[in-house]
Amino acid sequence: MKTIVLEEPERLTAVESEEPGAPAAGEVLVAVQRVAVCGTDLHAFLGDQTFFTYPRILGHELAVEVLEIGAGVSNVAPGDACAVEPYLDCGGCVACRAGRPNCCASLRVLGVHVDGGLRERMRVPARKLHPSKKLGPDALALVEMLSVGAHAVGRATLEPGSRALVIGAGPIGLGVMAFARLAGAEVIALDVDPDRLEHCRGALGVEHTVVAGEGADTRVEQLTGGDRADVVFDATGSPASMQAAFAHVGHGGRLVLVGHANAEITFFDPLFHAREMTLLASRNARPDELTRVIAALEEGDIDAGGWITHRAAFGDLIGVFPAFARREGGLIKAIVDLA
Repeated sequence: MKTIVLEEPERLTAVESEEPGAPAAGEVLVAVQRVAVCGTDLHAFLGDQTFFTYPRILGHELAVEVLEIGAGVSNVAPGDACAVEPYLDCGGCVACRAGRPNCCASLRVLGVHVDGGLRERMRVPARKLHPSKKLGPDALALVEMLSVGAHAVGRATLEPGSRALVIGAGPIGLGVMAFARLAGAEVIALDVDPDRLEHCRGALGVEHTVVAGEGADTRVEQLTGGDRADVVFDATGSPASMQAAFAHVGHGGRLVLVGHANAEITFFDPLFHAREMTLLASRNARPDELTRVIAALEEGDIDAGGWITHRAAFGDLIGVFPAFARREGGLIKAIVDLA
């Protein structure tokens, strides 16, 4: 079975690995059709991804076809096209018991803590499959990424008419923008890259964009009538950006840290208290949010085509992956085709 392994930073190799075998009870054997390349994959390739060990088969944003089901499986059948929920939770810890498996105390993620989808076939727990009768593999491969944005917006409890500042116009930030707009918020996008901001306007219809740097703070204040944002989402994973985000939060507002960094984040307490801010972390997504994303894609509320900018055949991936890691050619989201 053809497989691509990240042996160490900046070294992907193509190998022939063993077939996964027949599914056990509660499991499903699937054929991987698409893998969407995530920022996690790019950081792992470059050697600066947290919670990561080598060697590893990358790939957690997956579209698959069901080949065979194990005993007791009833939610999918052979031939079903599915998105994969890559979060392997324990089911018994305090978070899981509270219906929050996205932050399970012993969470493992496909392609990060255990081997992922850059291989032809794999076995996965049936409960981690989310089928769709309408969506093609490209859209299904984006479901997990979009669900991260949907979860972040849910954490913020956005109300119609809220002013939402989204810092970072990468794939996750774009997902946050899309679901913030669906919630009825007025969205402001802030990023260092003018081309990405143009993508926000053209692909997502974002109302306002601000180029990060000198004058950005003043521009955000102007766009919010001096009140600053009701909710700020930081999707950069940059400690400097995450710390600077506090200044954009208005009185009584909320800050949601969607990206994470292997660093300490500090803030100026008098500002934090004077504005009575609420600080929230957002991690992964819950199963119901993947279901919601699939419905939004099926109903046309979200257009999957607004994310995909690059493609690679499975056999060409090793050669082009360094360019993906450098985000050449205005890369937003790359899709790997295994079909």
